[in-house]
Amino acid sequence: MKLTLFTLSTIAVLACGDAHAASFDCSKASAPDEFTVCDSRELSQLDVKMATLYETVIKLVGMGVRGDLQDQQRVFLRARSDCGHDRMCIRNLYTARIHALETEVTRISRGGPY
Repeated sequence: MKLTLFTLSTIAVLACGDAHAASFDCSKASAPDEFTVCDSRELSQLDVKMATLYETVIKLVGMGVRGDLQDQQRVFLRARSDCGHDRMCIRNLYTARIHALETEVTRISRGGPY
């Protein structure tokens, strides 16, 4: 299962390739942090990676953990909003969120057998 989760996450992230696209519709961006993500290839790719991990993990956990993850995601989005146009602030938040989600994937994969 570990290889499968990793493989699925990797394929989904690589599928975005070098395309300059966030996980949300940039034509509907309305906040400074959203514009900043849409204007940066690096932040857009981090956004896609984070969203892919989040969507994968949220489908694999039980309801209690799912609620916690949803709460954490809301906290992340509020913190990203607080960053405004600060790319480094947004980048650091994405890096931390991705790490947390990857840790959850590892926890799930160790919970086998499948």
